Amino acid sequence: MEISSDAVNPVFQDMLEQLKKITESLPKTRERMFEITGVAWSPDRMVKVVVGPRGQLVDLEIDPRVFRRPDATQLRATILDASSAAVRDVTGQLKELMEDQFPPEFTELRNQMQPERADAAEKSRLTDAQLYAERKEQR
Repeated sequence: MEISSDAVNPVFQDMLEQLKKITESLPKTRERMFEITGVAWSPDRMVKVVVGPRGQLVDLEIDPRVFRRPDATQLRATILDASSAAVRDVTGQLKELMEDQFPPEFTELRNQMQPERADAAEKSRLTDAQLYAERKEQR
């Protein structure tokens, strides 16, 4: 059944055109998503962490000078902090990429129609380490 474009509200016609553009750009967006990495350094620049688009560790560099004064507890904390920062970096990049794909009106409309999704989206931005720490505190 074909609907005349004259019979469709111009606002909806515009939204349909935007959705069509978004749909056409999805393969390229998906490709770009899988190329994104998050990178973070420890404050002393002794540890560098690189994570992939899903937040998984893909590279870890530890400056050999760290082992001159070995402190396993401090090294653990440094690696975990840098990992969290790298995950926040990649998550921010992915969020920005997705926000660029959709007009702001779409996000506003979704948040009005499904406010619980906004909460879920906010929780999905937490790193695994933050979620783990929350669970540990609740025990």
